[in-house]
Amino acid sequence: MFDELHEECGVFGIYSLCGGSVVRDIYYGLTALQHRGQESAGISVCDTSGPMGNISTRKGMGLVSEVFSDEALGGMRGDIGVGHVRYSTTGDSSIENAQPIAMNYIKGTLALVHNGNIVNANEIKEQQLYRGQAHYTTSDSEVLAYEIISNRTKTGTIEEAILRTAGVLRGGYAVVIMSPRKMIGIRDPQGIKPLVLGKKGDSYILTSESAAIKAVGGKLIRDIKPGEMISITPEGTSFDETLCSGKRAHCIFEYIYFARNDSVIDGISVHDARINAGRALAKRAAVEADIVSGVPDSGLLAAEGYALESGIPFEFVFHKNSYIGRSFIKPTDEERKAAVRMKLSVLGSVVRDKRIVLIDDSIVRGTTMKRIVEMLREEGAREVHVRISSPPFLHPCYYGTDVPSTNELIASEHSTEEVRKTIGADSLSYLNIEDFTRMTGSLPLCKACFDGDYPV
Repeated sequence: MFDELHEECGVFGIYSLCGGSVVRDIYYGLTALQHRGQESAGISVCDTSGPMGNISTRKGMGLVSEVFSDEALGGMRGDIGVGHVRYSTTGDSSIENAQPIAMNYIKGTLALVHNGNIVNANEIKEQQLYRGQAHYTTSDSEVLAYEIISNRTKTGTIEEAILRTAGVLRGGYAVVIMSPRKMIGIRDPQGIKPLVLGKKGDSYILTSESAAIKAVGGKLIRDIKPGEMISITPEGTSFDETLCSGKRAHCIFEYIYFARNDSVIDGISVHDARINAGRALAKRAAVEADIVSGVPDSGLLAAEGYALESGIPFEFVFHKNSYIGRSFIKPTDEERKAAVRMKLSVLGSVVRDKRIVLIDDSIVRGTTMKRIVEMLREEGAREVHVRISSPPFLHPCYYGTDVPSTNELIASEHSTEEVRKTIGADSLSYLNIEDFTRMTGSLPLCKACFDGDYPV
């Protein structure tokens, strides 16, 4: 909904070493990553046995199924390719900023897909302009592509150019690059953004989540290490750890919200992390109630964990309408209310005269939660106790998540009691930062949106 957080995008790359067509696997992989971005989608493929640099690209605004018809997929042939789904956090929401970014240059061609945010992109762009590369770039992904091309003219291989480029980047990123005979992936040195390696028969896969590998019938091999670069060629795989460092900071919101429940990221089951978040929340913020429920879909697993730990029965109290298309910020208060009601309908017979513990993953501005609480009360709920499976948002994110500016974060401007009154709940409690160890064990985390400690 309009008060939800969004991930910037998802990436998918595949190389069939025996020359098989990959476009449909990319389509299915992107569909499995659709939760990471719904504004635009794109695919680039290349036939490695054909003329060098013969890259075919198609991209458009909308969902994967809206951008790619069966006819469109049938016209794209290649045994190597990359794909992308996007939600904009930098750059306009327009076809100009849709990916992949496919470019011709003096030494060849490349197509690039990128997840994350390069915080020093403007500095790099200024240097490009100073060097006479006067490109009117509108996104950090395009700046990244031009920097790789610039370095490629000075290096012997595309891998050297990518390493040189990554050496000056600051931010969180996972990048997959296709050249006519290679597929290369690289992950930021802190591991803020996820990137995993999989295999399907003779095909190697690089993507944002293991769920996308499963969706195409492949198997997860392992996570790409923070700072690691992988190169996939007809000879197989090679790895470079030049940029690997000791400092790691994996994005906690992959486990709280972004990733699919069936994904495993950096060795942690997303499903288990969310269940454990609910258990920790029940221990920290117990309350007498008749039922526990979650806001679909992001709050359901944490609600299940809360119910398991507390012994309070879990119930579904909402019907979610999955067929109304993409949601966006509505211009008036009445239209905002209508948008929530179109997506969620309360099951009155379940909530009537009940004391409810309602779990969600976050409160950003508070507007959506206020309307959900109102809907529950209108259907006869006696009490509504809101529990949030993350700490209060206090700081913006600069690494590719659309956590807004501080003055738009309700918890940064108001106390917990003031937020409770605003949303109309009988009580309100959050998860504590210390509870993250229940979710991810000893995994080093980026939690800057909660504590202001930015790793880059």
